[in-house]
Amino acid sequence: MNTLLKTLKTLLRPTTPVGHFVHHYLQMVVAMLAGMIVLGPVWSLAGDALGITALLHQPEPTVLVMATNMTIAMCGWMRYRGHRWRPTLEMAAAMYLPFLVLFPPLWLGILSPTGLMLYGHLLMLPAMAAAMLLRPAEYTGHHHNTQPSPQRP
Repeated sequence: MNTLLKTLKTLLRPTTPVGHFVHHYLQMVVAMLAGMIVLGPVWSLAGDALGITALLHQPEPTVLVMATNMTIAMCGWMRYRGHRWRPTLEMAAAMYLPFLVLFPPLWLGILSPTGLMLYGHLLMLPAMAAAMLLRPAEYTGHHHNTQPSPQRP
């Protein structure tokens, strides 16, 4: 068991490709949480000001607003870290896709609004990992504070 822990500790160092991948994933999760915390109140204030609070509390807009809040922060972090637009937009799609595929079960009464919120978030995590695995070199290398290349999509 001690050897296993040492191996994992070595493998997950941020200087290794696997460690960098895991750390990048966790940084994106933290950015998503920050987006929900910071931008959530903005939507509440806007909903009140525009008189659309009831609409924003429907299940579909609720999860799409939350996905938007997470996506804005996560994509901002990815661009700051030097990621190109294409992988950034692929990761953005991973934020929305889990909710979109759950809308039909919601509409058919198979899934409750609470289930939509719960399962959408749970499916988002493997969707992010899948987007990252599409481009392993993008997420196992270092992009710290590099300027994104405008000519590469």
